[in-house]
Amino acid sequence: MTQVEVRPTESAHTFLRSAGRRLLDLLYPPRCPGCGRVGELFCYACRTSVQTYPQAVCLRCGHPQRRRELCPDCARHTSHLDAILSATVFAGPMRSAIHDLKYEGVRELAEPLAAWIVEAWESAQLDADLIVPVPLHRKRELERGYNQSMMLAQELARRVHVPIAPAELVRTIRTRPQVGLSAEERKRNVEGAFSCSGDVTPLRIVLVDDVCTTGATLEGCAGALKRAGAASVLGLTLARPAPGSALDIHSA
Repeated sequence: MTQVEVRPTESAHTFLRSAGRRLLDLLYPPRCPGCGRVGELFCYACRTSVQTYPQAVCLRCGHPQRRRELCPDCARHTSHLDAILSATVFAGPMRSAIHDLKYEGVRELAEPLAAWIVEAWESAQLDADLIVPVPLHRKRELERGYNQSMMLAQELARRVHVPIAPAELVRTIRTRPQVGLSAEERKRNVEGAFSCSGDVTPLRIVLVDDVCTTGATLEGCAGALKRAGAASVLGLTLARPAPGSALDIHSA
């Protein structure tokens, strides 16, 4: 007798995933990264306190100005990036949520956090041929178990219906973490660290990362993509330090 393989329907898969999540929530209840409230992944009060990033800023460094264009400082320097757009201010509950996603293994936060990136995309009426996440070095990704920027990019791609190509861009050098480095040190740290393995001619690319501080990592990635034929590269990040803060590029 021929055996027929019976596969669960999509609704059955959804039910099983949902049941699995409920079981995990019972065993290991989520805790809000902002206030520590048990039972909520990212509570309403903390979500509503997140600040969106100002729109009247320099297209590259994010410094406030009357119009969204290059500031005089950035206009004097060439860049592979056509612009950088950030969704929120890297402070308070958002900073804590990104930390938990990035370092504490709370992968479930990628879905709600990506909503801010989608909102920024729609607000700016972005259009692109390809979404590319900023890559981790292979060894670092193996140690962490995932790339948080890829998870955010996947959520974005799914919601805005633009294809994603995570394999096109690779980090060939395992650089030291950017945290604590000055703007110039960050730039030197990622110099030559990225390469693009595919032909992206003449695609318009949106490069996705979790946080932009000085833009050095985005610049390094954009250079690799432009050398591979990209027509344009725009950096889109979940968060960025508030203009004028200790982490702002003009204060670094």
